Amino acid sequence: MAMRAVVYDKPFTVTIREVEKPKILHPDDIIVKTIDMYSDLHMYEGRTAAQQGIVFGHENLGIVDEVGPGVTVLTKGDRVVMPFNVACGRCTNCEEGRSAFCTQVNPGFAGGNISEFHLPISTPLNFRLAEHEADFAMLADIFPTGWHGVQISGFKPGESIAVFGAGPVGLMAAYSALLRGASEVYVVDRVPERLAKAKEIGAVPIDFSKGDAVQQILDIRGGKEVDRGVDAVGYQATSGDGKTEQPNAVLEALIRVVKPTGGLGIPGLYVPSDPGAPDSAAAKGYISFPFGKLFEKGLTIGTGQCNVKSYNRYLRDLIISGKAKPSFVVSHNLPLDQAAEAYDKFDRRVDGFTKVLLHP
Repeated sequence: MAMRAVVYDKPFTVTIREVEKPKILHPDDIIVKTIDMYSDLHMYEGRTAAQQGIVFGHENLGIVDEVGPGVTVLTKGDRVVMPFNVACGRCTNCEEGRSAFCTQVNPGFAGGNISEFHLPISTPLNFRLAEHEADFAMLADIFPTGWHGVQISGFKPGESIAVFGAGPVGLMAAYSALLRGASEVYVVDRVPERLAKAKEIGAVPIDFSKGDAVQQILDIRGGKEVDRGVDAVGYQATSGDGKTEQPNAVLEALIRVVKPTGGLGIPGLYVPSDPGAPDSAAAKGYISFPFGKLFEKGLTIGTGQCNVKSYNRYLRDLIISGKAKPSFVVSHNLPLDQAAEAYDKFDRRVDGFTKVLLHP
């Protein structure tokens, strides 16, 4: 049998094609009929090791269509959301709650890599309330990842925090900080629609195209640094013009803007190999930043992919209780046939494309 899927052809090009429907390969496997899906831009832009022909579907929510003989907690017809980092659930890291670093599914990565439909042994989160589906779709990646960025910064209620990047993860980090009792949240970006979203949830938008972001924050605070900082941009950071890549830009800014003994959370992606890097060092994952100043200020750093399963049940319950509505970040709901256009506009940050859900 065949199914329609978004297939990666080459950088900046995807097409909708008929592909073979997946089969149960392991007793713990399930097959899910997708309702909502999307994938990140790093793969779309050719800035990862993704190979031509891979089926996109990094964030998935759907209905269980078939279960393997070893599956006992799910049945056909259940609604599930699937973490972007697939994990076995049994290795040492998984048992300790570090499912992003599963040593069985992707041992070469030392953890769950950017995971797509074809990887086995997923670990879905089950839910029953269909009316929150757009919110639940955010549990596959961006809501837990934003929360994770705040968590690994060492954040405590009442503290101030600066989030660099107002893409989906950055907005979720700002939203998470507000949910967790931040006194002040600053969000740095240069795209008007993204900054408007940040202001909408109660954060202070900082447009770095209008001047040095750190200095803008310090001016607002009378020269006082913030308690915590989150890098929701990663290795594709740019200078103020938004066109010149500067991989260390956000790391340098965070070291400047966070107070001595404060903390940095870095959920933004950094890779050991970047085919499109601006220089030979960055191509091998080497990035220069002021470690001496970081040491002098006694800053702590938390890094790494989000252990989605450590957070998503709690975040699900915040959604069900009405305390959280992460779907505010969604700007467009589109049919699968418009995937190519959606990727293009989201990548170019035009026409208000801040987050898209595709519906097969």
